Formats: sequence, C-alpha cells, structure tokens
Amino acid sequence: MQLIDPNHPFFRPAWRRWVTGIFPIVWSGVEFFALNSPIWAVIFLLLGIYAFWVLVIKGPDAA
Repeated sequence: MQLIDPNHPFFRPAWRRWVTGIFPIVWSGVEFFALNSPIWAVIFLLLGIYAFWVLVIKGPDAA
C-alpha cells in the first residue's frame, strides 16, 4: 500500500517533493525542542523520513 504517490502531478516540481519530505523532519525538531512533545516529534520524524524516501530517494517513475 502506497501512502504517497510520487507520480501525482502535484509532485512534478522537484521543490515540492523536497519540501514535503523535509518540512515534517524540521517540524519534529520544533515539536521536540520548543514544544516539549516527544511523541509528536517521533510521529513527524517518521512521516518525514517516509515522505523523503518515497518522493526524493525513490522518486517518480521515469515515464
């Protein structure tokens, strides 16, 4: 089951794929250090890692 479709037209520009992957990782730092909420920090970190993996590392199909 795929949660994020890297072939969706919304993710065609590379900057959107990068922002979608990096923003949750950065936000996990805000949750952990500024808001003192480690559970949410872990959730956002895992979601960011997954999005970065699917959208940036694997990327869209070369069709």
